[in-house]
Amino acid sequence: MTDTPDRPRRRLRRAVLLTVPTVLVVAVAAVAVLWARLPEDRLDVVRPGRLEVQKAAQGSYPVGVLTVVVDARGVRVDAPGRAVWQSAPGRAFVTGARGSVSWEDHRGYFWPDVAIDGRLGNQSVQSVETGGSAVRLRGRLSGNGREAAYEMTVSERAGGAVLDVRVTDGGVDAVGLVSGRSGGAAVHGFGEQFSGFDLDGRLLPVVVREQGVGRGVQPLSALANLTNHGAAGTDQTTYAATSTFVTDDLRGLRLDPSTPESHAFAVADLRTRDEVGLNVWSNRVRAQVSAGADPLDLVGQQAAGEMRPPLASWVNGGAVVGLQGGTAAVRREVDALRRSGAKISAVWLQDWTGQRRTSFGDRLWWTWQLDRKRYPDWDRLVGDLAAQGIRTTTYVNPWLVDAKPKGDNGIRNLWEEARQRGYLVKNAGGQPYQLDQGGFDAALVDLTNPAARAWYADVIATQVLTRGVDGFMADFGEGLPYDARLAAGDAATEHNRWPLLWAQTVQDACRRAGKPQCVTWFRSGSLGMSGHTPMFWTGDQLVDYSAQDGLASALHGTLAAGVSGWPLVHSDIGGYTSVNAKVRDYTRPSDLNARWAEYAAFGTMMRTHETNRPADNKQVYDPDQRAAFARMTRLYAALAPYRAGVVQEATITGVPAIRHSWLVYPGTLAARSDDQFFLGGSLLVAPALKGGATSVRVVLPPGRWVHLLTGKTYDGDRALMVPAPVGTPAAFVRADDPALPGLRSAVQRAGLTSTG
Repeated sequence: MTDTPDRPRRRLRRAVLLTVPTVLVVAVAAVAVLWARLPEDRLDVVRPGRLEVQKAAQGSYPVGVLTVVVDARGVRVDAPGRAVWQSAPGRAFVTGARGSVSWEDHRGYFWPDVAIDGRLGNQSVQSVETGGSAVRLRGRLSGNGREAAYEMTVSERAGGAVLDVRVTDGGVDAVGLVSGRSGGAAVHGFGEQFSGFDLDGRLLPVVVREQGVGRGVQPLSALANLTNHGAAGTDQTTYAATSTFVTDDLRGLRLDPSTPESHAFAVADLRTRDEVGLNVWSNRVRAQVSAGADPLDLVGQQAAGEMRPPLASWVNGGAVVGLQGGTAAVRREVDALRRSGAKISAVWLQDWTGQRRTSFGDRLWWTWQLDRKRYPDWDRLVGDLAAQGIRTTTYVNPWLVDAKPKGDNGIRNLWEEARQRGYLVKNAGGQPYQLDQGGFDAALVDLTNPAARAWYADVIATQVLTRGVDGFMADFGEGLPYDARLAAGDAATEHNRWPLLWAQTVQDACRRAGKPQCVTWFRSGSLGMSGHTPMFWTGDQLVDYSAQDGLASALHGTLAAGVSGWPLVHSDIGGYTSVNAKVRDYTRPSDLNARWAEYAAFGTMMRTHETNRPADNKQVYDPDQRAAFARMTRLYAALAPYRAGVVQEATITGVPAIRHSWLVYPGTLAARSDDQFFLGGSLLVAPALKGGATSVRVVLPPGRWVHLLTGKTYDGDRALMVPAPVGTPAAFVRADDPALPGLRSAVQRAGLTSTG
């Protein structure tokens, strides 16, 4: 070797040394510019000002069993033995705003920009009238030299009262309803919120939208934002936001699901410790208010009057296993799991309609008809599974794609049919609103059009719920653009209502197919939606443990959803979102499936997902994963009798099956822990929420508590670390609970006891 190559090497080194700092400077500058342009919520509200109650209006006014008390400090609505609603002392309880909301929209991410140019924060109560079945308060709103008249009607409802507020003049664009609360009383709900059970101190947008990729997990969130314009989301983004809440002082409020205005965009103001403000972008607010003797009673009172469909009993017998890849792959993985001793109630074959590759990973053909090349012997496959006691479920959503690029002449082009009939949501130019889905375009069926909804329900009944299919994931529902043109209504009101319209369409499809109890599960949520479907899931979690977007966030979202009107919620075992962010490849840690399965074994539905990148992630049917997963399916099945009672109670009363400790043991140390939960009223679970954990922290309520699997007894009313090796989740029943003998016997018969 000679030294002649040294000079080129030295020149290359000098070039690299000179180039790297330059590249870094340029990269940092580019990141700074792009970051400055990232979308964000820009929120504003009208804060309540002074309240003036004229003397002539003061007094006590009966309406049915209620009494409306009006005095110089404000208004209170009393039911026998308790106040169901009251204003904050001396401050306005109705406000008005003039202004506008503009929206930035990118692939289902919606970012509001609230501009208020007229603030009517002061209020007077000038007169009160009684008559018929209501009490009516009238007065004026004022501020910045402007005024508007309002009327608030108070009437009875099962479980509490209805407050109907209308601004009758003054061109007001938004109405605020401000509820009093005890100083510092925690606030819970507002849909499926993932950032902690107590929302006190937040300014929170109520908008249904994409949940986000990472939601603060770094470096993934920064890269997701820069490459996909805000795709990381924030700690406030959720598929299921609603104007509903409960407080620790045992009062609750939800906007009336039956009125379109109740689904309008709103901003919740929880920054003042003795009030909860809800600013709704409508000139009317119709709220149902409730109170309870304890937290469970409160949630039940808030859900009073709403009928919920039952959950089919077959879900209780084992896991719903998510599989893809065609007939041979499904048979192979089912056989492997069964040989490992897994209890399987159903398979979930989301790729039944065909699969396509995109930059994000494996996606589906949204043509909603069987892909016979992928599943050439579908009927035989479904029949063979049924003979083993395994049901078949699939997937559908409210979007349609042009079927021509798929090249399958044996299927209908549903997109073209809907286009010709005028059944698609339109853009400002009156054409089908084609939206980028990350590698392909699609259009929404216009669910405000009764004919379009009936047509699509028939499509689902005849194409999806056929040949032995007993249910499906009813995905999406959050993507209606705010500038869309609809057959009926305004997109600004219909956007948050779209999941409800989607659920109603799906329920109609099940009825048309002669399967009123088919099992469907939704990720997007609206007020009143649980009256049309038994089951929800927490959306697309990251394949990790994080509180921002992983396993811990699934638990937190479930707890919030439970007090917001969704009594049955589950999650994708192992998470869904897997991303190679170059600086780090986000794939499932080796123990994540096992730990997520432990969490799901104590839930309402045990369902797996292969992720958007199945080949790159651990699967529950992999040889090194099967045993742990199979053990948890047996635990899930062993709990079936107990769970069946909990699920039945949830569907009848509206109280959640998975409960924050506050619902079961309010006022105790345990009530302040967000990282544990009760299944029903007896079974306390502290899931492992960190990778590599060998023990978990549990906060036991008062009493003596027995570990369900080990039989060891612990003193309660304290926090402690409990051993939790993989396969032995930390679950407890109080020693004097009548449910304990049956639960212990069930796990013993299933061979699931452990020494810990």
